[in-house]
Amino acid sequence: MQVLTDTITPESYLEQEAQADHKSEYHAGEVVAMAGAQEPHNRIVSNLLVELGICLKGKLCQVYPSDLLLKLPECDKYVYADITVVCEKVMLDTLKYNGLDVLLNPQIVIEVLSESTASYDHTEKMRCYLLLPSLKQYVLVDSTKVDVVTYTRTPENDWLMHTETDATASVQIGECLIALEDIYRKSI
Repeated sequence: MQVLTDTITPESYLEQEAQADHKSEYHAGEVVAMAGAQEPHNRIVSNLLVELGICLKGKLCQVYPSDLLLKLPECDKYVYADITVVCEKVMLDTLKYNGLDVLLNPQIVIEVLSESTASYDHTEKMRCYLLLPSLKQYVLVDSTKVDVVTYTRTPENDWLMHTETDATASVQIGECLIALEDIYRKSI
């Protein structure tokens, strides 16, 4: 990740981001450039968007690709997740920055891991996501091998981790049971 500016305020970042022709994230005063993703990463994201869209069709849930900015207030961050699902009323930041929407209440966040993001998505970003009161599930999908890790919040506010590496198995993502062969179709 490449830091683009000296320390700035969240408001200045949001104003910049609304005008930018490329995506960047805000990490506690620093603006960090987002790199483009490789084809397997994009294929997996596309496969998941299709599967979730089919499963959730006609239900109250909304599935969003990586263009919706998320606010992580406990960590002073604004980030883009690969996929976000909201199954309640969508709550957006009431401040408008030239049409830039900022989501406040994701229930499911999915990150597709690449070599450059895997460590960050498994540690610091994960810690920040798990602090969101609205979050019910965090899913990490490896783009280089069949490996899906889900963290699901229990009613007692604990997190249960499940790892699936069997390409013939399925994983539960929210209300959807999705086959790994569908997640990884044409990608590995």
